[in-house]
Amino acid sequence: MGVLSNLEPRSVFGYFEEITRIPHGSGNVGQISDYLAEFARSRGLFYVQDEMKNVIIVKEATPGYEKEPAVILQGHMDMVAVKKPDCDIDMKTEGLKAAVRGDEIYAEGTSLGGDDGIALAYALALLDSSTIRHPKLEVVITVDEEVGMDGARAIDLSMLTGNRMINLDSEEEGIFLTSCAGGARVKCTLPLESGRRSGTAVTVTVGGLQGGHSGGEIHKERGNSNAIFGRLLEELTRQLPLGICEVSGGLADNAIPRQTRAVLVIGGGQASDGPEKGSGESAGEVFRETVRKVEAAVAAELSVKDPGVFIRAEVCGQGEYACTSSENTRRAAAFLCALPGGVQAMSADIPGLVETSLNLGILEYKEGSLLAEFSVRSSMESAKHALIGRLGALAELAGGEIAVSGDYPGWKYRRNSPLRDKMAAVYREMYGSDPRVEAIHAGLECGILGSKIQDLDCVSIGPQMNAIHTTEETLSISSTRRVWEYLVKLLEEKDAG
Repeated sequence: MGVLSNLEPRSVFGYFEEITRIPHGSGNVGQISDYLAEFARSRGLFYVQDEMKNVIIVKEATPGYEKEPAVILQGHMDMVAVKKPDCDIDMKTEGLKAAVRGDEIYAEGTSLGGDDGIALAYALALLDSSTIRHPKLEVVITVDEEVGMDGARAIDLSMLTGNRMINLDSEEEGIFLTSCAGGARVKCTLPLESGRRSGTAVTVTVGGLQGGHSGGEIHKERGNSNAIFGRLLEELTRQLPLGICEVSGGLADNAIPRQTRAVLVIGGGQASDGPEKGSGESAGEVFRETVRKVEAAVAAELSVKDPGVFIRAEVCGQGEYACTSSENTRRAAAFLCALPGGVQAMSADIPGLVETSLNLGILEYKEGSLLAEFSVRSSMESAKHALIGRLGALAELAGGEIAVSGDYPGWKYRRNSPLRDKMAAVYREMYGSDPRVEAIHAGLECGILGSKIQDLDCVSIGPQMNAIHTTEETLSISSTRRVWEYLVKLLEEKDAG
């Protein structure tokens, strides 16, 4: 018996728990896709599973609903798979350990994947029901949404008959999302050849940060561990000759990074302000003092926004190491320090909405290259491409280059929306108040799918989730139940006339 087996609605939580037991991080969706296909096959439902592992499942209307407009239910099967440093779960081969704490479901040591496992659970519970009345349901479940919306980009939707779509990839109950920003992934590659040099090895760890979703939480201006490391490195290179052995920061371009770890080498070159700082105890003291200075400054700046930030430094020992030259390290530090980050512009049309932003989500040094991966977002296509151009210019000046992937359009607000009107009327009937109709800065697949479905009428909803894309992710049990009851009521409600 599962830990969620006694929660209501049982069908929804039962399927959600089954989903958590199947590894389904982005790029690792084979098992979950096959599970969905087998679900449809075993119930005699029409389905399509394409080469990318996208799945479409169709269930015909129940008696009396044949003339109602078909409804498309849409979500994605992949999750941002992150875990705590001390967690021994292999998220590529093992399931999650779901647990309950009060009104919340979470996963022990890992992200939960409520984004967007709950969409699958809702859809499967509806498809499996023999009692819920509904129009024709066309369930579209895509792959790799979290890493560039590749599934939505490739999926063939020509067999669909509906043009009303309920996207189930939202995380705030009571909010109807009706438009979103477009975005792209940008990978900057900066060649930094390494060689052997003698010196003192030191480790630096920037951590203690909250992280979060780079679309939904970028406006909170939380600390970015990769950006903080770049700031520290730039300060260190003005004090000491340094080489880079290793850098590893962040787990996904669309998640604000919480920790960055680096192994550096002091020595093997001439210090910028005196050779006595480049070797021995003096160099170690300059290193430690510089780290303390930067940590104090960052902690003061983030005392309210991200109060747990820390920079830990340790001198490991002396020897000969493979690392970058001091010149290349200074070039890398200058590049990182010059990179833009966070909110770049606020919307002039919608108060409080971020218009343009970027997030340095992944930073790595390996195989002679520094890799910096960004999620770039904007509700203005021109601003998005201008920001990508800025990254390209900075990379070129530093001797590197960029590669752009996963470029997707924004989802424009639709003034005349019969679906939104019906959803709002049902919401008022059930809860006695109006839903909030909003635009968001985070990316959804609605823009891409809207280019494939003529005259698409779409609204995005979902139950309450917190800290998605992090190991603190939670899903509200009571909210999940309420949204389920709302979905059932919405599908059972026939169009007026």
